[in-house]
Amino acid sequence: MPNLKLSVVIPAYNEGKRIQATLEDVDKYLKTQTYQYEIIVVDNGSNDNTCDVVKEYQGKGMEHVVRLCLSKSVGAKGSAVKLGIMEYALGDYIMFMDADNATPISEIEKFWPYLEDGYEVVIGSRYVSESNVTNKQPFYRILLSRLSNMLIQIMAVPGIKDTQLGFKTFRGPVAKEIFSRVSIPGWGFDMEVLTAARMRGYKIKEVGVMWRERGGGHVPLSAYLQSLRDLFVIKIRALMGKYR
Repeated sequence: MPNLKLSVVIPAYNEGKRIQATLEDVDKYLKTQTYQYEIIVVDNGSNDNTCDVVKEYQGKGMEHVVRLCLSKSVGAKGSAVKLGIMEYALGDYIMFMDADNATPISEIEKFWPYLEDGYEVVIGSRYVSESNVTNKQPFYRILLSRLSNMLIQIMAVPGIKDTQLGFKTFRGPVAKEIFSRVSIPGWGFDMEVLTAARMRGYKIKEVGVMWRERGGGHVPLSAYLQSLRDLFVIKIRALMGKYR
């Protein structure tokens, strides 16, 4: 794979305390690989020092980092990921991951066999047998997540056990095509991404990965209600043929 390039998109909002360790981990791992890479940090209008931390790393010679500091938020996480993928990512493969590094970049090693075997979309999962979840979330969040996923499977993406984990990889052109159809700006965008991929006939593989509850996240309980509303919007758009 020496002639291939991987684009890693990391959406960030007020991640000044965590983005440094994440950048170090991602860059250290990717430097040891045979393929080329770029790290695209989309600072979504943070009001802390997230942008300064990323800028500092660029100054230290981390030449693979693209710093995209937005003076005004483009919306929630989904909008930031879409901007990074559609406007900046140039890789043969494009992935996005969370700024808290809950799933380490090294887990992508589990994805390559499937990508090379013809899958266009490979997603990380906490809910399949091969997964390794440490530092688990509180019980009520686990319960909400499982109940939400049952509803998501019924309405949008049957057979996919974990739509929401922020660790997904796509073939480059496939990512561009899918995200061109994504309209959900918030937490529900993952559901829309997979709905669009499924309806366009792309092969999707769900792979168990390591996941660690890091704490200090920015996912409020109200996000579950927002995602429920997003799910109905996605279902309506699907019935209207918007993703075909």
